[in-house]
Amino acid sequence: MELIRRWCSFRLAHPILSGLFYAFAWMLLGAFILSLLLWLTQMQEQDLSLYTYIVHAFAMVSGGFVAGKRSTNKGWYQGGITGILYGLIVLLVGFLALDAGMNAKDLLHLGIAFIIGAGGGMFGINLSR
Repeated sequence: MELIRRWCSFRLAHPILSGLFYAFAWMLLGAFILSLLLWLTQMQEQDLSLYTYIVHAFAMVSGGFVAGKRSTNKGWYQGGITGILYGLIVLLVGFLALDAGMNAKDLLHLGIAFIIGAGGGMFGINLSR
């Protein structure tokens, strides 16, 4: 097992990058589970909006948690920046792939992303000690 760890050691040292990595990993898993729900049940795509928000919120909390846990101080700051970057990337993908426009509602979403990520960062920094 130690040979595998030495051969394939992958660790993101920066708290925000590691938080973003974990956030997108959880988002990928949540999107896969939602896809399975669409495929295996009678659920329609119109019913997914609440579940999509839940998946994104959980991804931001987990990303903020990891960023806060990996930082040495100011976990709320590291988690909040992770949440904002996550939100910006999701908005950018929506803008480029879905041709969605930008409006004032997106700024509200970024503010909520900061609050959710900062909350995860607060829990992460306090559980790391």
